Amino acid sequence: MIGLIGHLHNERATYSLKRLIAFLQALNVQFVLEQATAELLKGDPMLDAARQVVDIEFLGKLCDLVIVVGGDGSLLRGARALAKYHVPLLGVNRGRLGFLTDIMPEDIEIKVAEVLSGKYTLEERFLLDMSIKRGDQAVASGEALNEVVLHPGQFVHMLQYEIYVDGDFVTTQSSDGIIVSTPTGSTAYSLSGGGPLMHPKLDAIVLVPMNPHTLSSRPMVVAGSSQIMIRVGEHSRAIPMISCDGHTHFEMCLGDEIHIAKKPDLLKLLHPEDYNFYERCRTKLGWGGTLLIN
Repeated sequence: MIGLIGHLHNERATYSLKRLIAFLQALNVQFVLEQATAELLKGDPMLDAARQVVDIEFLGKLCDLVIVVGGDGSLLRGARALAKYHVPLLGVNRGRLGFLTDIMPEDIEIKVAEVLSGKYTLEERFLLDMSIKRGDQAVASGEALNEVVLHPGQFVHMLQYEIYVDGDFVTTQSSDGIIVSTPTGSTAYSLSGGGPLMHPKLDAIVLVPMNPHTLSSRPMVVAGSSQIMIRVGEHSRAIPMISCDGHTHFEMCLGDEIHIAKKPDLLKLLHPEDYNFYERCRTKLGWGGTLLIN
C-alpha cells in the first residue's frame, strides 16, 4: 500500500499529484491519501480512486511506502509524523530547492516505476527531540529533521545563553540566537547562518550561533549522541522563542532550559539509484561542475 502526501498550497504540486495517481491507477497499485492532501482533490473524480483517506499518522500504520509531492517542507512534515513508524519516504520535487525531494515532475512515471521495481537507494536520517524545561517541569516538546532554532521572537534583541554538552559547560554566548542542526539540516537554515555542509551519513550535530557578538564564536560540531542543553539567560530583554523545522513555535521564559538529543527512530528516505549527494550540492548550490581534466 502506498500513501500520498501533497503540498497543501501549490497548484503545481496538485497537478503532479493527479499525474502520480493516474500512473498508480494504470499499474493497479493501491494507494491511500492523507486527509489534508485529499482536500486538494475535493470534487475531483480521482479522489474516488483512493482506497481510503486517513490522517497522516495512520499512513505509517497502513503503508509500505509514502510518496511526498511537494518541496522539502512537505517532506519534513511527513518525516516528523512518520519516522516512528519506520515507513520509507520518497519525494517528488514541486518546491524550490529540493534537497530532500529527488524526483523531478517530468520523471514521475519513470522514477516511481524504478523505485517500485526495487531500483533505489535507502538512506537513514536522524531527527532531533527537543523539550523545554521550566524548573522540574517539561512545558513543551517538539521534533525536527532539519533544525531546532532559539531566536528572539518578534523583537530583535540579543540573547544570552549557556551551552552544555553531555553535562559539561561549554560556553556562554551573546547572539541573535542559535541553530542546532542535523546533517540533513546543514543544507538549510544552518548553511545560511554560516554553518558547515555535512554529509547526510555523518553522525553529528552542529551548533551555529546567529550573528554572534564576538568574532571568536564559531559553529561547533559535536557527536550525534550528544545531549545538548541550552539555558536562556535571565537578564535578556528579548522574549525568546524555539522553533522546530520552522513549523512548531514555543514561547519561552527567561531561565528555561532547552534539551536537545537525537531521536531514537530514524527516518528511512528513498532515492533513485542515480542519486548523488555531491551532484545535488553542485546543482542546487551553484558549485562549479566542470572537470578541469577530461
